[in-house]
Amino acid sequence: MRAVLGCAAVLALAAGVAVSGQAPVDAKKLVGKWEPAPEGEPEKKDKKDKKDEKKDKPPPGPAMVLEFAADPKLPGEGTVSLTVTTGGKEDRAGGRYKVEGDKLNVTLRLGEKEVKETLTVKALTDAALETEDSRGKTEKFRRKK
Repeated sequence: MRAVLGCAAVLALAAGVAVSGQAPVDAKKLVGKWEPAPEGEPEKKDKKDKKDEKKDKPPPGPAMVLEFAADPKLPGEGTVSLTVTTGGKEDRAGGRYKVEGDKLNVTLRLGEKEVKETLTVKALTDAALETEDSRGKTEKFRRKK
């Protein structure tokens, strides 16, 4: 349970800072499963060699997967689930999200606690998601294969 709270805290701390001129987020690209990207991961890989294989491994610590699912009735909104696996034990938290411009408003339910945060999406491609919190800390995710 500590691992879920820790990972949720990382997500919750990613409160957004407005960036003028930022393009709106394409909510369709957000849908799917995301995992933390290893530090130093290149944006594009031209050749795969042994050095790149090390970068494919997720960062150390508990395995975390964020999953965004679209709501067909509400464009730009849907459900979000957080799954953290530690030592073979899976913990889950669920909630909702809403995309507004370059902001991603997330509400997660952790046990009896509800956490509401706004993330600023710095980059979103088919393979990568990058957010920045109010303290300037950047979180990078990659699409889970």
